[in-house]
Amino acid sequence: MRTDKAPGLDVTEDGFLGGQLRLRQLKSGHRAGHDAMLLASATPARPGDRVADFGAGVGAAGLAVAKRVTDVDLVLVEIDATLASLARENAAANAIAAEVIVLDVESAAGAFAAAGLRPDSVDAVLMNPPFNDPARHRISPDKARETAHVASATTLENWIHAARRLLKPKGMLTLIWRADGIAEVLAALERGFGSLQILPVHADVTAPAIRVLIRAVKGGRAPTQIRAALLLNDESGLPNKQVQEVLAGKGILPLAMP
Repeated sequence: MRTDKAPGLDVTEDGFLGGQLRLRQLKSGHRAGHDAMLLASATPARPGDRVADFGAGVGAAGLAVAKRVTDVDLVLVEIDATLASLARENAAANAIAAEVIVLDVESAAGAFAAAGLRPDSVDAVLMNPPFNDPARHRISPDKARETAHVASATTLENWIHAARRLLKPKGMLTLIWRADGIAEVLAALERGFGSLQILPVHADVTAPAIRVLIRAVKGGRAPTQIRAALLLNDESGLPNKQVQEVLAGKGILPLAMP
């Protein structure tokens, strides 16, 4: 990790995917980590697909997808202009073509269309929405960090609605959410999505799931599948080999497979 000073910003440059992806991000506030890389490795995409990353931050998840799948038409959607600027820098520094749009994911359809994101125009959406419940988590005094982490009562529903509007028929949504909120996700996905695949993520074999990765198909009708759990650490307490390969950019998760 290298710490740099950009004009008016205190940023670090960090390596992801075993150093294949270098990202500049703010030293304080929300920072990309394992969640973003797991989300990217669970996102199905093919060359030529138009892929939108909602709440992209500095571009971590979307750029990781583009590193894995060549020639995707990548759009990074981020409400914070400072993070969006860093996302543009990161795309250029990693030689990845990406359009970066400063936009609130909860905006109306007209705002999306004005930014070039028309209904039924995208093959895949990935998202890591703010998911902390303000009633159960101490709110950060850092406003940007609060925006990135804390969900309102309508955040999830509105983000999924935006994805449903934007996706083509049979387009795929991939998201990561806290495991204890899975009921909220399933309820929000009932409107317009099906063919769900759910991947629980556990810290280790003895712990309850801490995250769920979910892939859903717009208009899908296949039965829901719950995949074998992903353990971040194996039975001996050591880092799981599969997870380490994913984080090193050498593997993908089952949700990304056809």
